[in-house]
Amino acid sequence: MILIRITYKLVLDSLSLMSYTHWVDRIANQVLERCRSEGKDECILNGGLSVSGLQHIGRLRGEIVLNSVIAERLRDAGLRVRQVLTLYTVDPWKGKDKQLEQFLNPEVGRKYIEWPLEHVPDPKGCHKSWVDHYWRDFGDYLDYFAKNVEVITTGEMYREHPRMREFIMMTMRNRERLIEVINKYRGRNPYPKDWIPFEPICENCGRIGTAEVTKLDLDKYEVEYRCTYCGHVGRAKLTDGKLPWRVEWVGVWYTLQVDFEPYGKDHAMPGGSRDSAIEIAKSVYGINPPLGTWYEWVGYVVNGKDVGDMGSSDFIGFTPREWVEVAEPEVLRYIYIFHEPTRRLTFSLDSIYQYVDIYDRAERLYYGIDKPSSKEKDYLDLIIRSYEYAQLKRPLPRELPFQLPYLHAVALIQTLPQSLSEDELMERVIKRLKETKILTKDLDNVSYERIRSRLIRARNWVNKYAPETYRIRVLEELPGSIRNSLTDVQRAKLKLLLQELERIDVWSEDNIKEAMKSVPREDKNIEKAFFEATYLIFFGKPSGPRIAPYLAMLGKEFVLNRLRDSLR
Repeated sequence: MILIRITYKLVLDSLSLMSYTHWVDRIANQVLERCRSEGKDECILNGGLSVSGLQHIGRLRGEIVLNSVIAERLRDAGLRVRQVLTLYTVDPWKGKDKQLEQFLNPEVGRKYIEWPLEHVPDPKGCHKSWVDHYWRDFGDYLDYFAKNVEVITTGEMYREHPRMREFIMMTMRNRERLIEVINKYRGRNPYPKDWIPFEPICENCGRIGTAEVTKLDLDKYEVEYRCTYCGHVGRAKLTDGKLPWRVEWVGVWYTLQVDFEPYGKDHAMPGGSRDSAIEIAKSVYGINPPLGTWYEWVGYVVNGKDVGDMGSSDFIGFTPREWVEVAEPEVLRYIYIFHEPTRRLTFSLDSIYQYVDIYDRAERLYYGIDKPSSKEKDYLDLIIRSYEYAQLKRPLPRELPFQLPYLHAVALIQTLPQSLSEDELMERVIKRLKETKILTKDLDNVSYERIRSRLIRARNWVNKYAPETYRIRVLEELPGSIRNSLTDVQRAKLKLLLQELERIDVWSEDNIKEAMKSVPREDKNIEKAFFEATYLIFFGKPSGPRIAPYLAMLGKEFVLNRLRDSLR
C-alpha cells in the first residue's frame, strides 16, 4: 500500500514529458502497425491463465486490463478487435498443499494429482469441476474490467477447433525440425529423435504427463502409449491430451491467429520460454509470432506486511469479486494503467480507501476541479490520460458528477441506523449531504447512482475488511460511566469545543476542523486527553478515524447536544 502512494514520485523521476508517450499508446501503435502491415481487418489480443486455484486480481493486470486498454485504442484507430482469454484447462493439477487443503479431507484430493485441471472435481461440491468453481469469482466479473472478452479453454481447442487440429498435424509432420529447435533449450535433457510431442490422458488412472507415447497413427488421429504411473497400455485420440507446453503455446497463437499477447515476468528471461516459443513459431511453423510485453507480478499486503506475490495455486491474494464488493473497478484499472506494466504493485483489502482516494484525485484533476500540485504538474498528462483510459463507459460526462469521498461514505454508513432499507438510506444520506453543504444542488441520475454504489461498497468494506480504527458505533445515549470518567482538563476542553462549534454557521467538515483547531492544546498530553474525550463521548472508545467527517455527518444538533450532555 505504501508503494502505491509513492509511485507518483517514482514515475516523475523517470519521465521526460517532452518525449513522453503513455505506455498504452506506445504498445497500441506497435500492434496497429503490425496489423495494418499484414493487411488484417481484425486484430486478435490474447491472454492466458491456468485455473489452478484462486483467481486473484493480479491476473487482471496483464491478461485482462492491459489487453482491454490496448483494444480500445485500436478500436479508436478504426480496427476491429477481438480480445480473447485462453484458459489452460488441460494442464496437470499439481496437488500443492494449499490445493489439497481445499478438500474437506486433503487425502481425498491426492487422488487427483496430475489429472487435467478440467477433470478435477470441485472440492466444495457446488460446481461441476475445480476449474468451474475457481473460475466463477474471476470470470463472472470480467465485464467490470473489460469489454467483450471471449473465453476459450485449451480443452475446447483440442476437441473442437479446426485450426488446432491443423497445428497438431503440422507438429507431427515436422517432428524432426521441432526436436532440433526445442532441444536447443533443454540443455542436458534433450528429446530423442523418435520423440512424439503429445501428452495423452491415461484412460486408466486419469493422469496427464505420465505416459510415454510409443506409436503415432495420423490417419486415425491417435497415439499408442504406456503410462509410467499405473503401467496401463492404451490408445488415445489427439483430442484427449495436450501438446508439450512450449509447443502448445505456439499452437494457441496459431489457432487464434494472435497479434499481441502479454506475458508474466517468468517468461521474460532472455533465452527463456518466450524466446524459445518465438523461435519454434518461426523456424518450425513459419508463422509470425505475436508482439508482446512482459508484466510484473502483483504483491499482497496483509496487516501492513507484504507477504509476497499473489499466487493462484498457493491461494495468495483476493479475487475480482472481492474487489468490486468494496471499490469501483475503474479504481483498479486506473492504478494498473497509470503504472508501467513492469513495475511491481501491492494491494491490501484493508487499504481500499487509499486506492479510491488516488483515483478520486485523478478524477478531480481530469475535470479541472482541483489544481495540480507543483509535482503533479510535471506528470499531469499521464494522470489525465490514465484516468480517461480507465473508463469503460464512454463518452465521459462533460462535467464531474457528484463525488462522495470514500471515508465520508464510511462515516455516513456508520452514523445512520443499520436497519434502513437502501431507499431509506439514500434519502437520509442525501438529506445529510445537503445539511452539511457537501451537496449543494439536485442530483442527476449518474450522481445518484455513484453515491448509492459507493455507500454499498463502503458498507461492505467496513463490515469485512476495515481496520478496527475505522469501525465505530455512535453511542445513542452517553453512559454515565463515560461522563463521570472525564477529567477536569477534558471537560474544560470539551466546553471550549462546544463554544467554537456553536459559532459555526455552515455545518461542514472543514468548519468543524477549524473549530477543533481553535481549542488551545498546551502540550501533547493535553492534546491527547482532548481527543480521547471527544472520541469517548461519541463512540465510547478513546481513539478512531479522523473525527471531523463523522461529526459533520452526525449533524449539528446531535453533536452540540452530546457535548452539552457530557458537561452536565
